[in-house]
Amino acid sequence: MQISEQWLRSFVDPDLDAEALAHLLTMSGLEVEERRPVAPPFSGVVAATVLEVAAHPKADRLRLCKVDVGSGAPLD
Repeated sequence: MQISEQWLRSFVDPDLDAEALAHLLTMSGLEVEERRPVAPPFSGVVAATVLEVAAHPKADRLRLCKVDVGSGAPLD
């Protein structure tokens, strides 16, 4: 059976890291065979604030946005 650590911690959240929790479960008779992330870590994600939205001059279905990514000048 596979369960999510987050799901388990929604019921009971001991002050243990994932490794210690897996060991404790195994010692109590619930064997933990492996631990693995649900999704690989990602990078390159930038959060931005949309400052302005305008219609694209040459397309009806597109919009142009001016965004602030925290780098100083807004980006188009």
